[in-house]
Amino acid sequence: MGKVGIGLNLEAVRTSHKSFEWGVEFAADLGYEYIEPMVHWGRELLSEARYFHSVSMLDDPFRVRDTVEKHGLKLSALSSHSQASKPEIAVEYLKQAARFAKEAGAPIINTHEGHKQPWTTMEEDFVLIRYSLMEALKVCERRGIKIGFEMHQTYSLKPDLYDRCLNLVDSPNLGANFDTGNAYLGGEDPHEWIERIKDRVIHVHAKDISVEQSDAERGKVMGTAVGCACGEGVVDWKRIVKTCQSVPQDIVLSVECGTLDQAERSIEHLRSVISETEPIAV
Repeated sequence: MGKVGIGLNLEAVRTSHKSFEWGVEFAADLGYEYIEPMVHWGRELLSEARYFHSVSMLDDPFRVRDTVEKHGLKLSALSSHSQASKPEIAVEYLKQAARFAKEAGAPIINTHEGHKQPWTTMEEDFVLIRYSLMEALKVCERRGIKIGFEMHQTYSLKPDLYDRCLNLVDSPNLGANFDTGNAYLGGEDPHEWIERIKDRVIHVHAKDISVEQSDAERGKVMGTAVGCACGEGVVDWKRIVKTCQSVPQDIVLSVECGTLDQAERSIEHLRSVISETEPIAV
């Protein structure tokens, strides 16, 4: 059986206006084992001023690697979301993310299909998504980097269409970045869905959804940026963890929450759940 680890997506520090380096130290102090940074193209004012956690892919990837190693953490993935249905954006973005990930030490780059364009058909969209993934995977495969395709937008929030996305390219380097909160808000049961595709899951966005957000948005939105603290919403984490423990691959639960306090409460809850469900070695 694979190992289930706990990581922190740095979205947790976004509203605190802190830097990447600050976020890594914060995660380490809480006891997280993994970190999932966000990367971007070009230069961004708040990031350059160290008021935002995202890292430019024009920076030296060793900046990321060295900071993570300094604090005894590991990278679970890079949050490198681009619009796969827009090849003019996604192809070069994901290729650069793969090269950056290799040097930084991240095994996975996460992305999704993006918003629907008003002038394309569904079939045209799947051709565009396939083109983006195929081109990116050529770069990923040579470097041992995987693409985690997330349920987030136009098609991927429906299980059958998500399966189609995952099967657009026949590559062992294409897998599922399963987002529990997005799946739930899309109107699906995340516990049943992850069980259905567990062999394809390579990374999990551990996103819980509050009852209030569920009542206001379920079935009306295409995903959400962050959720509440794990254990304080609608997701049954014991079921999620048991599914992750039943597969041979290692999986990191990368917590996607909105505040520093939620990040602290999330790791406490997930640690408790994993300790309760971890198989006893014989």
